[in-house]
Amino acid sequence: MTDTLPDPIAEIYSQNIEPEYRDKKLLTLLLNKYLGKNEQILVQRTEMGNNHAYIGSVTLEWFADRVNFASALPLLHHKYNPKTDNIEIDADSIDEIKQRPLDWSRQAALVQYLAVRENHKFPPVLVVINQPWVDNHKAQEWDKKGQAKKTAAEFTPVDEAGKFGLLNITEKNVTIYALDGQHRLMGVKGLMELLKTGSLQRYRKDKSPYGSSLSIDDLVEQYGVSPAHLQSLPQEKIGIEFISAVAVGETREQARRRVRSIFVHVNLMAVPLSKGQLAQLNEDDGFSIVARKIAVIHPLLEQREDRNHRVNWDSATVATKSTVLTTLQALKEMSERYLGHKYPHWKPLDKGLIPIRPEDEELESGIQHFQDLFDNLAALPSYKLLEYEDTPQLRRFNFEKDGGEGNMLFRPVGQVALAQALGIAIFKKGLSLKQIFKKLNQFDRQGGFSGIEYPQSLWYGVLYDPNKKRIQVAGKDLAVRLLVYILGGVEDSMERAKLRTDLAKARTTENQTIGFDGKFVEPKEVGLPKVL
Repeated sequence: MTDTLPDPIAEIYSQNIEPEYRDKKLLTLLLNKYLGKNEQILVQRTEMGNNHAYIGSVTLEWFADRVNFASALPLLHHKYNPKTDNIEIDADSIDEIKQRPLDWSRQAALVQYLAVRENHKFPPVLVVINQPWVDNHKAQEWDKKGQAKKTAAEFTPVDEAGKFGLLNITEKNVTIYALDGQHRLMGVKGLMELLKTGSLQRYRKDKSPYGSSLSIDDLVEQYGVSPAHLQSLPQEKIGIEFISAVAVGETREQARRRVRSIFVHVNLMAVPLSKGQLAQLNEDDGFSIVARKIAVIHPLLEQREDRNHRVNWDSATVATKSTVLTTLQALKEMSERYLGHKYPHWKPLDKGLIPIRPEDEELESGIQHFQDLFDNLAALPSYKLLEYEDTPQLRRFNFEKDGGEGNMLFRPVGQVALAQALGIAIFKKGLSLKQIFKKLNQFDRQGGFSGIEYPQSLWYGVLYDPNKKRIQVAGKDLAVRLLVYILGGVEDSMERAKLRTDLAKARTTENQTIGFDGKFVEPKEVGLPKVL
């Protein structure tokens, strides 16, 4: 029997080996034979909701070379803008596909992530496999009723159940379009361009060029990436799931609706992470790591059985009746704005790029600095009140139901503003942490952080909007400058004059300026408070 078999197979059968090992060698031999031609890919066939799909993996190089953006689908080609790789939306195209426009400003960040991050990972992509006959109404693959006689995805099973097999991806006959994962495709295409040419142009959202190019030399110099590592990237693999542009028995219109429906469903199910969730999970951003640590270990914030939780781990806001003191997102912002002056290199070099995780020793130093800050914050008279009162009472304005202290230190915006001002005063102006909090304790005892809804407060019109009677987040930057000033960090007379003018402007509505006594005054009569 073995005499009639091809030589490689006959050789395997002639060997005195275990049947299980022999079968594995035969399988390897056959797979190498069929997969070595770059015309077929090994996939697993799946079914879900009457949709057939084929799951496999491809190299990044193949992905970038063979897969096109969904906007280039022949069905929409008359509305396709080749300069931006987007669909021009108008009355004709709006009903054809709901495709989010590509944001080309993200490409450089995605390329940097793939090139620099050792543990980079892209989720699998969903693509549509198409053939020329799909867009030819007169092709023999359509019957007289306009229904497809075959599928555009040619699958050859290799098992009896038809679950595993080979998918035809012959470049001559098959075109492939990314349905979900277009920005991943953009990033991989950018990476291949960078590796091929040595540089990559940065773009704005609409693909108009801006700034300097991202170069391989930059990556090597700034991140210590080796050229050998970069050259290995094209052979890395990404998961890929194929669906057919047309299924057997479908009309072209039915196929279009099915593909569009799948795209919409995929995007509806993909709920983005909130900023709070990102702060919980981020293991690259040093500021997030520091914030999480302090939220867990510091006595002011730690979770204890004998009191209500003091940190909202998910939401960015604090509800009126909430008993939490702050949010994880606010702590992350406090960390960034306080420590950012000490560790500016923790921030990515360009907006949108992914930060590099700091060394453990530097992280420990950052945690210690942030803990020192919270040790001093916890000693402020306002936070000492937490031993006897709950946060809603201290946070609410006096005119709200049950009344309150209107204390800015119980609002995330006030907490972030104070942390930013202290970062400037300590790490930029060189002031002493001990002396600063000696002043802040005095300021707090005199009610400096409370009653911000009253004209007597420095924060009236700044962090409190007297017209809408609510917190005014837009006043945070002015609040930071005022805090630095009262701590003795503003010596320049021109800077002081500008600060006084901006404060008067903040206290002016409908051409009427409110003085600290609650009466209308001329803007020039609004002065700055005494330095602490």
